[in-house]
Amino acid sequence: MTVTDHTTLAERVIAADSRHVAHNYSPLPVVAAAAEGAWITDVDGRRYLDCLAAYSAVNFGHRHPRIIAAAHAQLEAVTLVSRAFHSDRLAPFCQALAELCGKDMVLPMNTGAEAVESGIKVARKWGTDIKGVPAGAGNIVVAHNNFHGRTTTIISFSDDDTARRGFGPYTPGFRAVPFGDVDALAAAVDDHTVAVLLEPIQGEAGIIVPPDDYLPRVRRICTERGVLLIADEIQSGLARTGRTFACDHWGVVPDVYLLGKALGGGVVPVSAVVADRDVLGVLHPGEHGSTFGGNPLAAAVGITVIDLLRTGDFQSRAAELGSHLHMRLQGLRGRGVHAVRGKGLWAGVDVDPALGTGKQISAALAERGVLVKDTHGSTLRFAPPLVISVDEIDWAMERFVEVLVISTS
Repeated sequence: MTVTDHTTLAERVIAADSRHVAHNYSPLPVVAAAAEGAWITDVDGRRYLDCLAAYSAVNFGHRHPRIIAAAHAQLEAVTLVSRAFHSDRLAPFCQALAELCGKDMVLPMNTGAEAVESGIKVARKWGTDIKGVPAGAGNIVVAHNNFHGRTTTIISFSDDDTARRGFGPYTPGFRAVPFGDVDALAAAVDDHTVAVLLEPIQGEAGIIVPPDDYLPRVRRICTERGVLLIADEIQSGLARTGRTFACDHWGVVPDVYLLGKALGGGVVPVSAVVADRDVLGVLHPGEHGSTFGGNPLAAAVGITVIDLLRTGDFQSRAAELGSHLHMRLQGLRGRGVHAVRGKGLWAGVDVDPALGTGKQISAALAERGVLVKDTHGSTLRFAPPLVISVDEIDWAMERFVEVLVISTS
């Protein structure tokens, strides 16, 4: 007697993952096998419209031809020499990125969390060497509900109990104040404050956009008090919100940019700390490093990403298509949607909790071929690749309406 296995290939892969992959994520039951543009194909041949873009790491679409070509060309030359030697790609990458940011210098790293950790180290060193804060006494002001990563130092100033619980002892030196509250921030700054570290738009918190006067006033406080303003643009930067940087919406230039995700073009992890020489110049050989940071492959990809941004086309697409996305989402308010926030092709959508959790709504959308991700209860994040079309946005919204209708019936 023959026993037939009726499980799909995706189900078998997921079962294998549950046995061998550490359970630090709770992914949707989708197993990607191929992708192009705004679409992902699973191991069983089913296609999904990607409305998450790997948390903004795939801003330019899956396998953008220019980025892939640059990576292939570099693979044929040299991929890694470490910073023990120079490479012919590093200086051009750092120069191009510095010019994009209007700064002098770049500290190349790999992941977003590494960029944040590096920015914290630089701010503390700057505080000691330049501002004259006693060694070990510097503090950094941050915002409640922030998300800057999950390393030990970063979770020390996180409000996320899931990220914190059980991982102490925690790193001191941080003061958290409500996001958007300028008066609370000003009160937290003292003579030993070396930096204010903020997401211009909070991502993991649900795409929280601050009041229009917030960042300009924070900028003035930092300037007047001799404090570095560090903008974590790892998710919000590189055209996601319709501008090169989210800070641009308010005409604010931070002292330090923290960049990542889309800087690697969806191909390799690339991150960076970008600032002027009077800030990054505090680092000397041996004080900070990374074997893979600024490697030739990453630099070649990064150069291509910066070239794509120089034209302004992706910024314009994000602004124009973002207006359409937000218009469609706002039209669902009162029909299962409580609130919509965001800028450009980045939206946080609060769904009526009575209809289900964010995870349940995300799963229902995945069943209909649309990939989004939940955060904080019943909030969904929409952040499609910037190559998405109006028709594809409309198709995704039609699927969203189907889920809302079914949930209310």
